[in-house]
Amino acid sequence: MPHTVLLAEDDRAIRNALERALTLEGYRVTAVADGVEALAEAHRSRPDVLVLDVMMPGIDGLQVCRVLRAEGDRTPVLMLTALVETADRIAGLDAGADDYVVKPFDVEEVFARLRALLRRAAPAPEPNGTGPVAAQPHAPNASAPGRLLEAAGLCMDPQARRAWRGERELELTRTEFELLELLLRNAGVVLDHATIYDRIWGYDFGPGSKNLAVYVGYLRRKLDQPGAPQLIHTVRGVGYVLRED
Repeated sequence: MPHTVLLAEDDRAIRNALERALTLEGYRVTAVADGVEALAEAHRSRPDVLVLDVMMPGIDGLQVCRVLRAEGDRTPVLMLTALVETADRIAGLDAGADDYVVKPFDVEEVFARLRALLRRAAPAPEPNGTGPVAAQPHAPNASAPGRLLEAAGLCMDPQARRAWRGERELELTRTEFELLELLLRNAGVVLDHATIYDRIWGYDFGPGSKNLAVYVGYLRRKLDQPGAPQLIHTVRGVGYVLRED
């Protein structure tokens, strides 16, 4: 079955062009022109992924995302934004978006980001391969042996999609979780930009992209706490490493 995409974009030319491109790529697309229609359609059809323009009249893309997250809807959200400042991009992530694309964009970049979001949203198989594993609530010290990832004062249960720093549970978006998991599995190892882009997004967006730096900065804000050491370190010209100095 083709994946379903809910596209909300008030610019008719962009909306029609992106709808055609996504349809030709094999997606089943529902396109709407504003946030009110987007919320109504999201409640009605439960798409596999949402593509939301940030700047729409009335209810904008950020508000749509906030409403869905407040309702417990974890459907992947890709934001389209003409705002290039880091603070504006962080606002989208803070609203619960999983990723963003800056206008004007290459449609191949949109495809790559959608593939990455859908890949990460796919349910994990059971050990016997018969179906998804349900995430059970638990304290970090109550998991089965070998199930947890632990390093630098962090604890993560990839199966339950939960993470802690000490006793504090971290509230992470899907992309933030994937990035932290990659760094945690390679604690003490410097991961270069190209490797991280390939593992998280499945596509290297080139040296001019600020996407990774924005996510690292936002993840640091959630990890760091007063009096505690910084965990994610920048290795200039190379990439990032997770370690507790």
